[in-house]
Amino acid sequence: MTDRVAVVGAGQMGNGIAHVFAQSGFLVTMIDISQEALDKARSTIAKNIERQVKKGTVPPEDQAKILGRIHLATELESAAEASLIIEAASEDSGLKYRIFTDLDRIARPSAILATNTSSISITEIARRTSRPDKVIGMHFSRHPMKRRNTSSTLLCGSRKLPSR
Repeated sequence: MTDRVAVVGAGQMGNGIAHVFAQSGFLVTMIDISQEALDKARSTIAKNIERQVKKGTVPPEDQAKILGRIHLATELESAAEASLIIEAASEDSGLKYRIFTDLDRIARPSAILATNTSSISITEIARRTSRPDKVIGMHFSRHPMKRRNTSSTLLCGSRKLPSR
């Protein structure tokens, strides 16, 4: 489906999502307005991978490869080449609406825009775009949530992520 993923938001959810996609072989751009948040997220991911290595769930030689797949950026425009963009910003409807309005302008037409929201209407978020059929709810560690206008192909494809 995609080899390039962008994650908007470097907090607990965002860095966890970036980690899982990078560990699954995807190139990931993690985007946040704060370089400090990005640096902290990269450090958290590195510590989590180190813990996985110690437990034997990740081979030691994969540690650098996983981290090498994660690129950091402070500009939303860095999501332009991603086929899948996952928003994991703070649970603030105004912020999420602005992000999706901007992503709609920045992202290529075929890109899937996903939100990690747990409380804001996905339909309302999708209304901020010209592509509501390509907007999905994809809460981390849950299956994608179908909106009324989400295409079946998109829903089936998203259920297969991030396991290749």
